[in-house]
Amino acid sequence: MENVNIQYLGCPIRQVISRFSDKWSMLVLYTLHSSETGTLRFNELRRQMADCSQKMLSSTLKNLEHSNLVSRKVFPEVPPRVEYRLTETGRSLMPSVDSLIKWSLEHFNEVVTDKIIL
Repeated sequence: MENVNIQYLGCPIRQVISRFSDKWSMLVLYTLHSSETGTLRFNELRRQMADCSQKMLSSTLKNLEHSNLVSRKVFPEVPPRVEYRLTETGRSLMPSVDSLIKWSLEHFNEVVTDKIIL
């Protein structure tokens, strides 16, 4: 393992942002936030995120649950029914995510270019 400067481990920005900054986590959070009921089953999420593999979606949901951004509810049925929703903490994050999305749309052409950097 590479040596890590101890000050980085205690940095709140790195520790918090790393929990949801990958593209699948942001998409899961936004998809749950945008759903009519605020609750989606795994396959409903999967249909809306068709380019995300089942394994990656499962791993992303586990990470978001571990980070207290998404809650998972299992119903004692056969076959088992599992629903996901944003936690209160996850919901409190969404205004910032919405602002980031708005900013991204406004500045897309300035940020995403086809320029090759050597």
